[in-house]
Amino acid sequence: MAEAERMSRVDTAWLRMDNEVNLMMIVGVWLITPGITLQALRERVADKLLKYDRFRQKAVQDAMGATWVPDPDFDIAHHVVHATLPRVKGQGERAALQALCGQLATTPLDHDRPLWQFHLVDGYEGGSALVARVHHCIGDGIALISVMMSITDGGADPPKRRRRGSADAEAGPHEGDWLADAVLKPLTDITVKAIGMYGGGVAKSMEMLSHPQQGLMGSLDMAKQGYQVVSDVAALALMADDAPTLLKGKPIGRKVVAWGEPLPLDAVKVVGKALHCSINDVLLSCAAGAIGGWLRAQGEDPTGKEIRAMVPVNLRPLDKAWQLGNRFGLAPLVLPIGIDNPVERVYAVRQRMRELKGSYQPLLAFAVLAMAGLFIKPVQDAVLGMFAKKATAVMTNVPGPAVPLQLCGSTLRQTMFWVPASGDIGVGVSILSYGGGVQFGLITDQKLCPHPQEIIDRFEPEFQQLLLLALMLPWGDEAESL
Repeated sequence: MAEAERMSRVDTAWLRMDNEVNLMMIVGVWLITPGITLQALRERVADKLLKYDRFRQKAVQDAMGATWVPDPDFDIAHHVVHATLPRVKGQGERAALQALCGQLATTPLDHDRPLWQFHLVDGYEGGSALVARVHHCIGDGIALISVMMSITDGGADPPKRRRRGSADAEAGPHEGDWLADAVLKPLTDITVKAIGMYGGGVAKSMEMLSHPQQGLMGSLDMAKQGYQVVSDVAALALMADDAPTLLKGKPIGRKVVAWGEPLPLDAVKVVGKALHCSINDVLLSCAAGAIGGWLRAQGEDPTGKEIRAMVPVNLRPLDKAWQLGNRFGLAPLVLPIGIDNPVERVYAVRQRMRELKGSYQPLLAFAVLAMAGLFIKPVQDAVLGMFAKKATAVMTNVPGPAVPLQLCGSTLRQTMFWVPASGDIGVGVSILSYGGGVQFGLITDQKLCPHPQEIIDRFEPEFQQLLLLALMLPWGDEAESL
């Protein structure tokens, strides 16, 4: 049985971040054809997922934080269960599954057990639907996608950890203070001195986080590096609260989810190539257009408005994703929802994405999360509440496997997941590519947006506008290279 482990500061912050309107669960949906049995799923989970210690451990809080402790009463029957779709007269299967996801997103996990659960729905659209719920303190989206892939047919086991203390031990959860390694290496002694050129107060605050004995990791342009850090600190501290819209307000804690059919990824690439934009630029522009169009339909004029979405930024090597835990920062991405012209909007998104490149804001946001894990919960809530005021949504944009996967001999034909929002943020946006398609999903608070499918249904028309314009452009010989 796995031994007890002290929880990291960042994971502790996520553990304590549950509130009355937002639970810190990552919720995912897998659509599987043909259907699989509960017994087969339990056997696969026991054989693969339980090789990761976290899924056998429960989180025990104390005055100083929390500890991962093996659950002596672990029973897979508590974690892999059957679920029945809530049926309303005249409601289709997808709407019923979306209603179930909304219910589960607002149902707390049992903190006396390991913080995860799978719900298998039999007979969904001729196959099965699997709804997964995992508390964010176990891992971030990148880590959990990597781990979830392990239960698919041919999925890899986690690397075996050697005995702790051996000279060649595999770096794992005990590899030391990861905050210092990943966040503070760019903020070494020379960088702190550079910050001091621009403001002693900022320099002192960074020295609280820094280790004086750390060496310089690579050559740094002192003035340039210091100016960038100071600029990003100021940007985070002085960022105004987000623009008021129907999507910004006090949630009531009842969740509604929606998703659409995938768009062909090749078509998205065509648009990006024609407009000299990235795939992300195209997709985020479509999301901004869908939200702006929905606001207009509700009688709110978004002209000239922008909203912020906090976007997770991975801070770990991808080959270490199996280690679980949270190792990501947050970047405030501005979505120009008030630009009606689709080409103008996609170029506006491209410009905002470029402005984020090279920014220290994700690193600084990670440091804030780490420090929040040291505070008592009321102080942590106050610190993280400041982030929530400055954003309308949390957004994830994740590239998944390029070919469809198999689970227990059946095909995983479609997948979607949502990350939780902190504080009073009531909108979660997910863009996920998988099996040659890319799709848009939403989870919203019922008070702020009771019918998120109305936004989802605007995503493809926004894309079709860009595709039509792209195909009308002069291509010449470039078309042959697509």
